Amino acid sequence: MKKLSAELMILLGLIDLSCGAVQRPDYDDTPEPEFYNPFWMANIPNDQPLSAVSIPGTHNTMAVYGGVYAECQTWTLAKQLRAGIRYLDVRVRHVNGNLTIHHGVSYQRAHFGQVLEGVADFLQEYPSETVLMRVKEELSDTNDIYGAVVAYIERYATWDLLWHSRLVPTMGEARGKLIILQDFYGPDLGMRYGSLDIADDWKVPSLLHINDKWQSVYEHLDVAPTGNMKQIFLTYSSGAGLLAHPRAVAQRINPMLYVYLKAKTDLNQRFGIICMDFPAAPLIKMIIDFQLKEITKRRNVFHLFHQKLHLKRTMSSNQKKVKLNS
Repeated sequence: MKKLSAELMILLGLIDLSCGAVQRPDYDDTPEPEFYNPFWMANIPNDQPLSAVSIPGTHNTMAVYGGVYAECQTWTLAKQLRAGIRYLDVRVRHVNGNLTIHHGVSYQRAHFGQVLEGVADFLQEYPSETVLMRVKEELSDTNDIYGAVVAYIERYATWDLLWHSRLVPTMGEARGKLIILQDFYGPDLGMRYGSLDIADDWKVPSLLHINDKWQSVYEHLDVAPTGNMKQIFLTYSSGAGLLAHPRAVAQRINPMLYVYLKAKTDLNQRFGIICMDFPAAPLIKMIIDFQLKEITKRRNVFHLFHQKLHLKRTMSSNQKKVKLNS
């Protein structure tokens, strides 16, 4: 009976199967990524719309404190950006004009200004990159964070850092910019979060519902390659519930995501933003490589075309010389 109860608790996610930190190709809750991809966007053509790029992201990016029910990441913001993460999910609590970072009731020992500074520092070091950042009010319920967000931008960043349009930019237009995906009321600061095609079925009551969660992820990823190419697709692989904390869900969903993407590696498809809890560097790199494979394919076609053109011109020139000499 005790054995049965233990097995049931494991299945429900009340007992974590891992002992200590784990670093797998699909899941990583260690303090350090296995390797880094700090400037992978440098190879994307300037004329390519951002909606055609496959982008790795993190859910509740700053949630590194608070225990198993609050923690969604173990890497700092700087490490996530250097690992290749380009979509950030930032939740702010608004109290008297102050914006502290929270995941539910769990304070993440940071404020919004530190997030802005971290992104600005990264983009200054790697100006070929762009960062998309959802900003949402959490825990407080003022529905009035616009003024505070503006004040923090003026204090901790510059207006030139931001992309000032609701329109999806090209990669050339986005380089060096922070694109705020505005999930709050007020005049435009960037793009509207609601303009994206989003799948965020985050409620996973227990680990008995993992297959339901994966089905949601699978269906949205399957639609993304043939969906509206002018619209950014956003798929959350993260989830949690009373009987399934974020780590337990990620330990089971991330391997499915890894296998799914690995089977697609030769198809040169775009998947949009894939937002994850505890992603591993190889999984991040796999998402990045969908874009790089397409670029490589274009370059090979370009070089092949010019090689044929050069050969044709050379043959034509030789034929002319033969005629002149005869």
